Amino acid sequence: MWRSTKGIIFRRIEGGRLKIAKEALIIFENFIQDEHKKKEAGGVLLGRMIKKSDDVIIDMVSPPQKKDKRKRTFFKRNNEHQNIINQEWEKSKGTCNYLGEWHTHPEDNPTPSRVDLKNWKKQLKNAMYEGDTLFFIIVGIQEVVAFEGSKSKLTIQKLLKNE
Repeated sequence: MWRSTKGIIFRRIEGGRLKIAKEALIIFENFIQDEHKKKEAGGVLLGRMIKKSDDVIIDMVSPPQKKDKRKRTFFKRNNEHQNIINQEWEKSKGTCNYLGEWHTHPEDNPTPSRVDLKNWKKQLKNAMYEGDTLFFIIVGIQEVVAFEGSKSKLTIQKLLKNE
């Protein structure tokens, strides 16, 4: 079980680690779809790329916003999340970066849908971001899974937990 941990660490595809900080996990916990009435939630991943390493830390995530479209098995974020990205970039003097997207699934061990994979590839092609990769996280009831997408290769691969 991932809840109430100090953070989760995944091994990146080409070396280095991806760490999800406890503060981000707390947001995730608030939106777990462990009851049928709970709707999908999501937002953006924000954090740091550590100098002289391949390590990345997700320090914070945006929670769902009022104008997002949310249903039991559907989430579409609106541009209020972009305002959060811009504010955090300014506040951090350019050290807090957009790192990718997150959303929930109403399943214990989540897997990406065809729609997820299509949207992620679209994001890899069209979004403005530092470097070659974006991260995609699905928060399930029992497990958090992470994926790394490459803009240059247009590939998306599941990351393994660093146990």
